[in-house]
Amino acid sequence: GGDVLGVFKRLAGGIQAVGDSVKAESGKDFCLDEKYGYVHSCPTNLGTGMRASVHIDLPGWTAHGVDKLKARCEELALQPRGTRGESGGQTGHTYDISNKHRLGYSEVQTCPNYD
Repeated sequence: GGDVLGVFKRLAGGIQAVGDSVKAESGKDFCLDEKYGYVHSCPTNLGTGMRASVHIDLPGWTAHGVDKLKARCEELALQPRGTRGESGGQTGHTYDISNKHRLGYSEVQTCPNYD
């Protein structure tokens, strides 16, 4: 659906629950840097660690070429991927579109174009 705020609230609640559980079991918090955000094992997810994405059929963009889709996504600070993940390739005309910026951006800043 299109309830981005509802999905985000559910995600935030889940993250809080996991963090509380980790703290209760180990006495430790997730590693959080004030400037760079949460530290993960994947450098592309530094920052908020939030990669908000949607799978969407874009037959028109496929007809015009992937390079044109990439250029339009760049203008919107978005990143197109195939539905098989970052390096899994493209199938048909369904794309995974996500926020491009994570490092040094807040959760609110990462998704201004998702309305």
